[in-house]
Amino acid sequence: MTCNSAIKYRCRSIVRGTASGEAVLSKEPMCFYLCDPDTGIVIEENHPLFGKSVAGKVLVLQSGKGSSVVQVDGLYQLMSKKNLPAAIIVREIEPVLVSAAVVVNVVLVDKMEKDPFEVIQDGDYVEVDANSEIVTVNKN
Repeated sequence: MTCNSAIKYRCRSIVRGTASGEAVLSKEPMCFYLCDPDTGIVIEENHPLFGKSVAGKVLVLQSGKGSSVVQVDGLYQLMSKKNLPAAIIVREIEPVLVSAAVVVNVVLVDKMEKDPFEVIQDGDYVEVDANSEIVTVNKN
């Protein structure tokens, strides 16, 4: 789905692939272990995404949080129930999130040429092409 108001931004590929979906944003770090694997709903109380599903969404995050074990397990459980995010765009990358994303092969990019929190809003349709290092934002 591409429309006339699509804007393309360069990014850096971390886990290659292509994916697209509705954008869901969190300026707070996220631990995927605190998502319900059966629904993809964030169950971490007081988190900005509490009660929202990340399944099939393009997740725009400040960063990940938590140990490698909980991040990998959280993403693995989401993957096993087919509730992974379609892709993750992160503002501040850290090794734990990278290793977890590699294990489950979820598309992951960082270093967008513009701050993702300034150019993407909840509900925008976002295409992530980590192979070509391009993020396309279709305004909702």
